[in-house]
Amino acid sequence: MNKRNCLAVLIAVVISTICANSYLLLTREIRWLFLLIPLYLMMHGLAGIKGYPTKSLRLMICHHGAVLLKAFLGSLPLSIVYQILLAVRYLPDRPMIFVWSALLCIGAEAAVFWNGILCVYCTSSQLGVQQRVIGLLCGMIPIANLAALGMILSTVSKEVQFEVQKEQQNLARKPQQICKTKYPLLMVHGVFFRDTKYFNYWGRVPRELEQNGAVIYYGNHQSASSVADSAAELAERIKAIVREQHCEKVNIIAHSKGGLDCRYALAKLDAAPYVASLTTINTPHRGCLFADYLLTKIPEKTKQRLACVYNSALKRFGDENPDFLAAVHDLSATYCTALHKELKQPTEIFCQSFGSVMPQAGGGKFPLNFSYHLVKHFDGPNDGLVCETSFGWGERYTQLVPKGIRGISHGDMIDLNRQNIEGFDVREFYVDLVHDLKQRGL
Repeated sequence: MNKRNCLAVLIAVVISTICANSYLLLTREIRWLFLLIPLYLMMHGLAGIKGYPTKSLRLMICHHGAVLLKAFLGSLPLSIVYQILLAVRYLPDRPMIFVWSALLCIGAEAAVFWNGILCVYCTSSQLGVQQRVIGLLCGMIPIANLAALGMILSTVSKEVQFEVQKEQQNLARKPQQICKTKYPLLMVHGVFFRDTKYFNYWGRVPRELEQNGAVIYYGNHQSASSVADSAAELAERIKAIVREQHCEKVNIIAHSKGGLDCRYALAKLDAAPYVASLTTINTPHRGCLFADYLLTKIPEKTKQRLACVYNSALKRFGDENPDFLAAVHDLSATYCTALHKELKQPTEIFCQSFGSVMPQAGGGKFPLNFSYHLVKHFDGPNDGLVCETSFGWGERYTQLVPKGIRGISHGDMIDLNRQNIEGFDVREFYVDLVHDLKQRGL
């Protein structure tokens, strides 16, 4: 914590401790009530907020909650010691003094705790379901509750500090517009997802890019189709953007199967003249042996049943003609290896690719932590879905090396879980990527 945060916590600890243990003081001089109540209420509403360097209300409230929880942890042992001394002094002769003092203390400390915990639970984006459940289950277990609270505070404090630093970083470089490329960005999603305004496929990335000057469009194609059909949709989308926005070309950033769809559109559907660059992210250019195994081993009736359920569900979300089996087939190693040889790399388009891996299954959220073992059995090191040897394509390939045992999963590369990963800032990764395109004159 910096000096300002330490001072805010210290002030909150002092106010909380005095107010929680003020029963004797109030019985002797009731006028203290007119000072203590305003101080206590001000602490509950403003602790840590005044002068905090962020314009985000969410971060302010989250930080406020963290300050209150730290104040609770700081004042609690002081209150316990004081109440023990009070018990020794008054229990034999005047027990009600101790009883009323203890009740006031418990109520005041509980109010600080619940105000803080509600603030962080309602505003933190990095507290996962598991941490929240652990916090609730351990709440009434001595020692365990303090350990859980420490875990929650660590996560929330890191989140607030990280997000404030990013906010200040973007504010400082805003005049430079480092992501304002000559041509706008077209971001293309992978299979089994759609572009929606309610849940952005790319997580927090588009907003970060736009804050730094980027102009962004989306593929808006169906969630599940063959490579050829998805490519046809994307080719029309590219031409429509160029025609309507008078931008001549677009820079494409495509994730997973979206990279295959875009390669097909450039090589076979006359979209190449309208594209300045194509960047593929964790794209299975050589397919997945895991997909071949599933297609050959799962009974035909089961495959058709799964496809029917999926296609019916996706039609309700806007897909006109989803084709689950065609999408899965076009991710197989058999199909992708042949397609990779067939699709020639465009000569006048800057083409590059990126890939990442997880050293172990625990690095990915469900279901990637489950599929990781299956993909590893057939394909080797992977990101939970696609093997390492399938990523490379174009004139430049960059392998993202994970730090520690966490790694970077297939979903992490599009900020699917909105999770801050130590050692890999996914938002800054895309800022650097787009800034490089700008420096190339694209």
